[in-house]
Amino acid sequence: MSKTNTIITIGRQFGSGGKEIGQKLAEEFGIKFYDAEMLDRASKESGLCKEIFESHDEKPTNSFLYSLVMDTYSFGYSSGTFTDMPLNHKIFLAQFDAIKKIAEEGPCVLVGRCADYALESYDNLLSVFIHADIESRTKRIARDFQLTDSKAKEMILKTDKKRASYYNYYTNKKWGDAASYHYCFCSSKLGIDGTVEAIKDVIRIREQNMNAKIW
Repeated sequence: MSKTNTIITIGRQFGSGGKEIGQKLAEEFGIKFYDAEMLDRASKESGLCKEIFESHDEKPTNSFLYSLVMDTYSFGYSSGTFTDMPLNHKIFLAQFDAIKKIAEEGPCVLVGRCADYALESYDNLLSVFIHADIESRTKRIARDFQLTDSKAKEMILKTDKKRASYYNYYTNKKWGDAASYHYCFCSSKLGIDGTVEAIKDVIRIREQNMNAKIW
């Protein structure tokens, strides 16, 4: 089994296989995998029910609430303040706090939820974005959800729009833009296993460079 000290965050287009790639990476390295599990963790640690996090998952809020949340998150908050916060504030803070606590526990794979932004100050972070051509994504979603191609494509466009809106809103970066991540990979060109191997190669080279103190 390979070993790594790297925290891997995965942004992904819907239907690109990002979750499967993340699961395979976690299995290869023997580290924990978090996708919706991040919501479970945030729910348990905040005391808010899981359904609340699921209903707000990767959905942006209005700009006024966002500005208040960012002020609170940047300057710290007391337990009393947290109790008095509107629900959207609590969800935002609880999820980001959960992501940071997960990262403190060691190397892992985290999918979506702006994890790359929450952990951007970590030296051992590797952020990747997985994309694929629309044809292969449509085929995957139609198969997985038993949809027609037209319905699958409609689902893809809506989901990607939601993810982009959420990411662009809560970060200072642009979803899917190469400049927002360390590396971008096309799973329809490399295949799922090929993408996993490519990411493993990047991590191996990166960690060699870090050990040589030239990264």
